[in-house]
Amino acid sequence: SIGVDLDAAVLGWGRENNLQSLEEGQRSRITLLQDNVLTVKTEPADIILAMNFSWQIFMDRETLRQYFEAVKNGLVDDGVFFLDIFGGYEAQKELVEKTKHKDKGFTYVWEQASYDPISGRMLCYIHFHFKDGSKMKRAFIYEWRLWSLPEIQELLTEAGFSNVTVYWQGEDEDGEADGDFQPATRGDADPGWICMVSAEK
Repeated sequence: SIGVDLDAAVLGWGRENNLQSLEEGQRSRITLLQDNVLTVKTEPADIILAMNFSWQIFMDRETLRQYFEAVKNGLVDDGVFFLDIFGGYEAQKELVEKTKHKDKGFTYVWEQASYDPISGRMLCYIHFHFKDGSKMKRAFIYEWRLWSLPEIQELLTEAGFSNVTVYWQGEDEDGEADGDFQPATRGDADPGWICMVSAEK
C-alpha cells in the first residue's frame, strides 16, 4: 500500500497512530510519500482510493480532470479507482448538525459555514463539545468545491476511464442510511446523500 499526502504532519500522524500498531511485516508493505498526487510517480496500483471527499480540494474542472488522468495512469491495466461524493439540496445550505456520542463523552458538530453558488466553493468545520463543558473548535477545516455526480461521471470519462459506476446508498425501515451501496442509474432527491463511485481503467 502507498499513501500520498502533501503535508508532512499528516504523514507523521499516520506513522505514529496507525503504522506503529502494525507488525513489522505489515509495516514493511506500506510506503508513505510526501508528494503531489498530480505528479507523483509510483508503481502501478490495482486500486486507488480518494476517500473522505479529499479530491474536492480541486476547485476547477481542468485541474480535477488532470488529477483523474494522473490516477488512471497510476493504475494497472485492469485497475479501479474509488472515490466518495456527497450532495443533496441541504449540501448548499449553511447549517450546524450535532451528533451526541454519550458512550464516548462528546458531541460531534458538523458545520457548513458558507457556500458560494457562483463558484461552488464551500467552507466546513468539525467541532467537538465535551461533557465537561470544554470545546475543540474547528478541529478540522475543509475548503471544497461542491461537485455534482453528473460532473464527476463526465470528467472521469473524459480522463479516459472505460466504465464509471455510481453506488447509491439504501435506507433502513426508519428511512436512515443503511451503509449498503448498490449500483444505480437513478437516485432520490434527498436533502443529503453520500455515494460511492468506481472508475475502471
